[in-house]
Amino acid sequence: MEFNEKNKILTAGILLLTFTVYSFHLYSSLPRQNLAKADDSNGKLVWQDKNCISCHQIYGLGGYLGPDLTNVYSTKGPEYIKAFLKTGTVVMPNFKLSDKEIQELLGYLKNIDQTGKADPRTFTISYNGTIKQ
Repeated sequence: MEFNEKNKILTAGILLLTFTVYSFHLYSSLPRQNLAKADDSNGKLVWQDKNCISCHQIYGLGGYLGPDLTNVYSTKGPEYIKAFLKTGTVVMPNFKLSDKEIQELLGYLKNIDQTGKADPRTFTISYNGTIKQ
């Protein structure tokens, strides 16, 4: 089969249609979650404002100086987190967060904890490249 201009356009159209249908199927089959709840949206702003991602990871993404915080809420608990946020450590500075900011950040970390797992050893990769936890 010779690839003249008409065949090239037809092939490109078929590839574009196939890609569009596959993309629609892939994204419509993903689980839907409301990740930005009203009680933790301000916590995300605190997280971003203090640039926590530069040292810490969530969902396995971010810096490597501090620990991954995806599941810190369920593994360590809110009191443990508050202690670090109020005093800092040798490596983590004390950001002098207000009690309100700490509560908002705790809400954000709680939501992250409920929506994901950080241990890639427990992940199952689907045929389409998505990860099942």
